[in-house]
Amino acid sequence: MAPPPRRRVAAYVVRPRPVPELLVFDHVGIPEAGTQVPAGGVRAGERHEDAVLREVAEETGLTAVTVLRALGAEDRPHPETGEPRRTAFFVLRAPADAPDAWHHEVGGEGGDAGMVFACRFVPLRAAAPGASAGRRAGRMAPR
Repeated sequence: MAPPPRRRVAAYVVRPRPVPELLVFDHVGIPEAGTQVPAGGVRAGERHEDAVLREVAEETGLTAVTVLRALGAEDRPHPETGEPRRTAFFVLRAPADAPDAWHHEVGGEGGDAGMVFACRFVPLRAAAPGASAGRRAGRMAPR
């Protein structure tokens, strides 16, 4: 019998502007990690909505974000280990006055704790084509 999938969340944090902007980050000093959105594991007993808010805060330092809606979930094995994973995707709204770009030292207890992420907002139109979940881009802009 296969183990249950690891529960994860991923955050599409959108800042309302005439062209909505998506929050992304790069690992400082680790360019091969690529550009990412906040994501991570769900703790035992933790609601998905609470997990996605925690991950955004840990990985970017933003705490004044609001969950707008769930987009859906995807079952995809871990790219290196092949272990089963189920990721729930959420759209969140960032404050309009959030900074354009900043560096943040990752908090929490995960494997990325202590790393520095270069966070920034990019126009959603520019971010969507290369995003692994780009097909969802049309549903990401805040309503």
